[in-house]
Amino acid sequence: MNKIIDIKKPELMAPAGDWTMLRTAVKSGANAVYFGIDQLNMRAKAKNFQIENLTEIVEYCKSQNVKTYLTVNTIIYENEIKQVEEIISTAKSSGIDLIICWDLSVINICRKHQIPFAVSTQASVSNSLSAKLYKELGAKRVVLARECLLEDIKKIKSEIDIEIEAFIHGAMCIAVSGRCFMSHEMFGKSANRGECIQPCRREYQVKDTQTGNEMILGEDYVMSPKDLCMIEHIDKLIEVGIDSFKIEGRKRSPEYVSTVVKAYRKAIDLYFEGKLTKEIKKELLKELSKVYNRGFSSGFYFKAPSTEEYTDGYGNQAEVKKTYIGKVLNYFKNQKIGFAKLETGSISLNDKVYIIGETTGVVELNIDSIFSNDKNVSQAKKGDEITFPCSELIRPRDKVYKIVSKN
Repeated sequence: MNKIIDIKKPELMAPAGDWTMLRTAVKSGANAVYFGIDQLNMRAKAKNFQIENLTEIVEYCKSQNVKTYLTVNTIIYENEIKQVEEIISTAKSSGIDLIICWDLSVINICRKHQIPFAVSTQASVSNSLSAKLYKELGAKRVVLARECLLEDIKKIKSEIDIEIEAFIHGAMCIAVSGRCFMSHEMFGKSANRGECIQPCRREYQVKDTQTGNEMILGEDYVMSPKDLCMIEHIDKLIEVGIDSFKIEGRKRSPEYVSTVVKAYRKAIDLYFEGKLTKEIKKELLKELSKVYNRGFSSGFYFKAPSTEEYTDGYGNQAEVKKTYIGKVLNYFKNQKIGFAKLETGSISLNDKVYIIGETTGVVELNIDSIFSNDKNVSQAKKGDEITFPCSELIRPRDKVYKIVSKN
């Protein structure tokens, strides 16, 4: 492959639920991060920041040349307009780059404060006329509905000059662009207010009230789609001209953010170097399968999903899991040596670990040497204090997790 020079490199946007996830996203190669505060965002049940954190978030991200996008993307009620005013005003003074929203009240307040905004996927923008209307209202970009085919996106891009953002990885919902009432009707928790508890993911029993016959709808989980994964088709998305690639996952773990961002960062960069091959895509897909997923699908990009696109099990299908084993006591920068205490379990040579902390983010490490009780050992157990080579900076109180196969 030749080096690509005439196609714009897309932005890679990552989710952040707290400082650990945010710093992990930045260190893993994200160009932008999106996050919510504990009010009026579609991941109210996820970890969120506080409004007073915005200035610190912006300062950190700007120092790393990373853009900051704040989600204010729920339905807004009359008694919340003053609250929206406070959030948008604070976002503006803090230097937030973009507000992701769709309720017209938020759009109106963004216009008032002259802060750029993107129209959320909740608005189900699926055609150029809708995108044009939002552009006339002042939108900098639109996050297209997940139901758009790749050909639709190409046509929309050719009809209107506005930034296009689209999802490339993460959870999908059976409802149109996520606008679901199931959680609200069953549990009083509205998906449109960020409270969804995902009852669609469960196994259900269906009963014929006339005969009493029953069956379990568990084999196909007909309301639970597989996760979106476009790593094998990333070149097609780049060539259509999508401006921003969005990773879903504000409710997922720091290692999920680390693995997914690194995989797509590598794929995008190699594409523009003319070095992205089918073999590399398959390797990256294997990496992605190690962290949380419900199986993988290409969503609506090429065709309407079929029954093959539903997950065949409940919950996480990742190939590995993490198990807490201890915490970092110190790090010796000059020698690049980590010092940790095992509080449970054991660790052996060639085990892989995650070291996770609020400032550190996520460090993935292969343990190729263990020193304990003044000697080299092949294994250490609960209560042991160990040192080990670690080329990346880690910090006291960072947690250590062993990565183990689920098979």
